Amino acid sequence: MYGDNRGSFSSGGFTDSSPVEAGKTYEVEIEDISRQGDGIARVEGFVIFVSDTKVGDKVTISVDRVMRRFAIAHKV
Repeated sequence: MYGDNRGSFSSGGFTDSSPVEAGKTYEVEIEDISRQGDGIARVEGFVIFVSDTKVGDKVTISVDRVMRRFAIAHKV
C-alpha cells in the first residue's frame, strides 16, 4: 500500500514482513562494522547484526531476534 514494503495488514493487525526468521540459519557475508563493533550483514536488504565478525567474513548465522528494522544473530 502506498508503495511502502514495510509490512502488511492482516486479520491480526499490522505485521512486519521480514526476510529472516528467529531460530533459522543463513549464509551471509559481513559487509560493514557497526559503531558497537558488530558485523553487519544483509539478507534481501534487511540488516542483521552479527557479533564476533569482521568485514569480508562469510559465515553461517543463527538469528536470535528479529526487530522491525534489523535482526540480531550469532555465528554457528
